[in-house]
Amino acid sequence: MDYTVFGILDSEPTPSGFPAFDLRRNGITDAEFYGQGSSFDFVISASADLSDGLQLSELSIFTFNAREDDTGRYHPPILTLASDGTGFLQNSDNNGGVNPGNNMVVVVDTGEEYQVTLAADPSLTIAEAAVVPLTAPIFLLGAGLLGLFSLRRGLRLS
Repeated sequence: MDYTVFGILDSEPTPSGFPAFDLRRNGITDAEFYGQGSSFDFVISASADLSDGLQLSELSIFTFNAREDDTGRYHPPILTLASDGTGFLQNSDNNGGVNPGNNMVVVVDTGEEYQVTLAADPSLTIAEAAVVPLTAPIFLLGAGLLGLFSLRRGLRLS
Protein backbone atom coordinates (compact mmCIF):
# COMPACT_ATOMS: atom_id res chain seq x y z
CA MET A 1 0.00 0.00 0.00
CA ASP A 2 1.12 3.54 -0.75
CA TYR A 3 -0.36 6.83 0.41
CA THR A 4 0.60 10.49 0.59
CA VAL A 5 -0.88 13.16 2.84
CA PHE A 6 0.37 16.72 2.76
CA GLY A 7 -0.76 20.12 3.88
CA ILE A 8 -0.14 23.38 5.66
CA LEU A 9 -0.97 23.40 9.36
CA ASP A 10 -3.05 26.44 10.32
CA SER A 11 -2.76 26.54 14.08
CA GLU A 12 0.51 27.40 15.78
CA PRO A 13 2.03 25.82 17.63
CA THR A 14 1.12 22.32 16.54
CA PRO A 15 2.26 19.32 18.58
CA SER A 16 4.86 18.56 15.92
CA GLY A 17 6.08 22.15 15.75
CA PHE A 18 6.03 21.96 11.94
CA PRO A 19 4.16 24.56 9.82
CA ALA A 20 3.52 21.99 7.04
CA PHE A 21 4.02 18.31 6.28
CA ASP A 22 4.41 15.89 3.37
CA LEU A 23 3.97 12.32 4.64
CA ARG A 24 4.74 9.66 2.06
CA ARG A 25 4.31 5.99 2.96
CA ASN A 26 5.26 3.45 0.31
CA GLY A 27 5.26 -0.32 0.19
CA ILE A 28 3.42 -0.91 3.45
CA THR A 29 2.67 -4.62 3.80
CA ASP A 30 -0.52 -5.98 5.38
CA ALA A 31 1.46 -7.19 8.40
CA GLU A 32 3.09 -3.78 8.90
CA PHE A 33 -0.20 -1.90 8.37
CA TYR A 34 -2.18 -3.88 10.93
CA GLY A 35 0.82 -4.42 13.24
CA GLN A 36 1.30 -0.67 13.74
CA GLY A 37 -2.30 -0.20 14.89
CA SER A 38 -3.83 0.79 11.55
CA SER A 39 -7.25 -0.35 10.39
CA PHE A 40 -9.43 -0.28 7.31
CA ASP A 41 -13.18 -0.85 7.33
CA PHE A 42 -15.55 -0.58 4.42
CA VAL A 43 -18.90 -2.00 3.48
CA ILE A 44 -20.45 -1.76 0.04
CA SER A 45 -24.24 -1.43 -0.01
CA ALA A 46 -26.08 -4.61 -0.98
CA SER A 47 -27.89 -2.63 -3.69
CA ALA A 48 -24.67 -1.37 -5.31
CA ASP A 49 -24.37 -1.80 -9.08
CA LEU A 50 -20.67 -2.53 -9.55
CA SER A 51 -20.94 -2.81 -13.33
CA ASP A 52 -20.22 0.92 -13.56
CA GLY A 53 -17.58 0.98 -10.82
CA LEU A 54 -18.03 1.91 -7.19
CA GLN A 55 -19.55 5.29 -6.36
CA LEU A 56 -19.40 7.08 -3.00
CA SER A 57 -23.17 6.69 -2.67
CA GLU A 58 -22.76 2.90 -2.72
CA LEU A 59 -20.64 2.80 0.44
CA SER A 60 -22.22 2.02 3.79
CA ILE A 61 -18.95 2.40 5.74
CA PHE A 62 -15.51 3.66 4.74
CA THR A 63 -12.87 4.35 7.38
CA PHE A 64 -9.13 4.25 6.74
CA ASN A 65 -7.07 4.77 9.92
CA ALA A 66 -3.32 4.83 9.27
CA ARG A 67 -2.46 4.99 12.98
CA GLU A 68 1.19 4.33 13.80
CA ASP A 69 2.58 3.43 17.21
CA ASP A 70 6.26 3.98 18.03
CA THR A 71 7.24 5.30 14.57
CA GLY A 72 7.89 8.95 15.44
CA ARG A 73 5.28 10.22 12.95
CA TYR A 74 2.71 12.90 13.79
CA HIS A 75 0.69 13.00 10.59
CA PRO A 76 -0.75 9.58 9.57
CA PRO A 77 -4.42 10.13 8.72
CA ILE A 78 -7.88 8.90 9.50
CA LEU A 79 -10.12 9.22 6.44
CA THR A 80 -13.87 8.72 6.88
CA LEU A 81 -16.28 8.88 3.95
CA ALA A 82 -20.08 8.77 3.98
CA SER A 83 -22.46 7.76 1.19
CA ASP A 84 -23.82 11.32 0.98
CA GLY A 85 -20.42 12.58 -0.21
CA THR A 86 -19.31 14.07 3.08
CA GLY A 87 -16.15 13.06 4.83
CA PHE A 88 -13.48 13.95 7.31
CA LEU A 89 -9.69 13.80 7.20
CA GLN A 90 -7.67 14.26 10.37
CA ASN A 91 -4.49 13.00 11.96
CA SER A 92 -4.71 9.76 13.89
CA ASP A 93 -3.63 9.40 17.51
CA ASN A 94 -0.03 8.48 16.78
CA ASN A 95 2.10 7.95 19.85
CA GLY A 96 5.62 6.85 20.60
CA GLY A 97 8.94 6.94 18.87
CA VAL A 98 11.24 9.90 18.34
CA ASN A 99 10.56 12.13 15.35
CA PRO A 100 13.87 12.75 13.55
CA GLY A 101 12.70 16.19 12.34
CA ASN A 102 12.55 17.67 15.84
CA ASN A 103 13.99 14.92 18.11
CA MET A 104 10.77 14.91 20.16
CA VAL A 105 8.81 11.88 21.35
CA VAL A 106 5.52 11.82 19.47
CA VAL A 107 2.37 12.25 21.55
CA VAL A 108 -0.54 13.52 19.47
CA ASP A 109 -4.29 13.08 19.92
CA THR A 110 -6.74 12.49 17.09
CA GLY A 111 -7.27 15.73 15.16
CA GLU A 112 -4.68 17.68 17.13
CA GLU A 113 -2.41 18.32 14.10
CA TYR A 114 -5.06 18.77 11.39
CA GLN A 115 -8.78 18.39 10.65
CA VAL A 116 -10.36 18.86 7.23
CA THR A 117 -14.01 18.48 6.25
CA LEU A 118 -14.50 16.93 2.81
CA ALA A 119 -17.41 17.18 0.37
CA ALA A 120 -17.84 15.45 -2.98
CA ASP A 121 -20.62 14.53 -5.37
CA PRO A 122 -22.08 11.23 -4.05
CA SER A 123 -22.07 9.88 -7.64
CA LEU A 124 -18.27 10.21 -7.74
CA THR A 125 -16.70 6.94 -8.92
CA ILE A 126 -13.99 5.91 -6.46
CA ALA A 127 -13.06 2.62 -8.13
CA GLU A 128 -13.44 1.65 -11.78
CA ALA A 129 -15.45 -1.45 -12.65
CA ALA A 130 -12.34 -3.26 -13.89
CA VAL A 131 -10.59 -2.87 -10.52
CA VAL A 132 -13.30 -3.77 -8.00
CA PRO A 133 -11.96 -7.07 -6.63
CA LEU A 134 -14.44 -7.99 -3.93
CA THR A 135 -12.01 -10.57 -2.58
CA ALA A 136 -9.08 -8.13 -2.24
CA PRO A 137 -10.09 -5.19 0.00
CA ILE A 138 -6.53 -3.83 0.33
CA PHE A 139 -6.32 -3.45 -3.46
CA LEU A 140 -9.63 -1.55 -3.36
CA LEU A 141 -8.22 0.67 -0.62
CA GLY A 142 -5.18 1.50 -2.71
CA ALA A 143 -7.27 2.22 -5.80
CA GLY A 144 -9.83 4.23 -3.82
CA LEU A 145 -7.25 6.29 -1.94
CA LEU A 146 -5.28 6.93 -5.10
CA GLY A 147 -8.47 8.15 -6.72
CA LEU A 148 -9.47 10.29 -3.75
CA PHE A 149 -6.10 11.92 -3.23
CA SER A 150 -5.54 12.54 -6.93
CA LEU A 151 -8.98 13.95 -7.63
CA ARG A 152 -8.95 17.10 -9.59
CA ARG A 153 -12.68 17.45 -9.91
CA GLY A 154 -15.63 17.30 -7.58
CA LEU A 155 -13.71 17.59 -4.29
CA ARG A 156 -13.88 20.70 -2.16
CA LEU A 157 -11.94 21.26 1.02
CA SER A 158 -13.55 23.56 3.54
